[in-house]
Amino acid sequence: MTKVLIVDDEQDIVAFITDSLQDQGYEVITAYNSEEALASLVSKPDIIILDVMMPGMSGLELCDRIRKNIDCPIIFLSAKSNEEDRIKGLLVGGDDYLVKPFSMRELHARIIAHLRHEQRKARKNMKHLYFGNLMIDLDGYAVFYQHQEVAFTIKEFELIKLLALHAGQVFSREQIYEKIWGYDAEGDSSTVTEHIKKIRAKLSSVSKDSPYIATVWGVGYKWEKQ
Repeated sequence: MTKVLIVDDEQDIVAFITDSLQDQGYEVITAYNSEEALASLVSKPDIIILDVMMPGMSGLELCDRIRKNIDCPIIFLSAKSNEEDRIKGLLVGGDDYLVKPFSMRELHARIIAHLRHEQRKARKNMKHLYFGNLMIDLDGYAVFYQHQEVAFTIKEFELIKLLALHAGQVFSREQIYEKIWGYDAEGDSSTVTEHIKKIRAKLSSVSKDSPYIATVWGVGYKWEKQ
């Protein structure tokens, strides 16, 4: 479950944001001052909602301290809307700046956008994917089952990579064909079915685990989460 740390000295605002985010399925951690916020970092939040104007250590100073310990996205909340204040917030390590009063729809949309960006960064920095006894070497274009390499063609590997990087997400044959072969390729999406068959055959020859690629009838294919 995604963890959101809310840091604001105004309890009504904290309660309002907390209720809304919990309804959306987030785990919410709250802090009403800098000391509580710094202590809450041990919970490793995925994103921080930080008020700028707080008594004692300001949100800007707190952000600078937080950045020495954690690298997750930080969204500033502030009643100050001038350009200079927004720039200060971004320069000290903030990722976004939302002016009070704000709508929860906009705050939630920004949270989703920043979390999506973090997921893309994480996928980009991945070098290996592990699914039980199966290991996919993304840079080396190689697949290993219990340290034994399973030979795949480039297109087969690219198909595996596409599905495995988005485990649980369903792709239609047309989507897979466009992403792997391109819009201008000669052929059609039936090619995807043939490649899936070959991939499954190669995997089943070395693995007795449950199938890695599942067919979602009438929709397409997905990589099973292990």
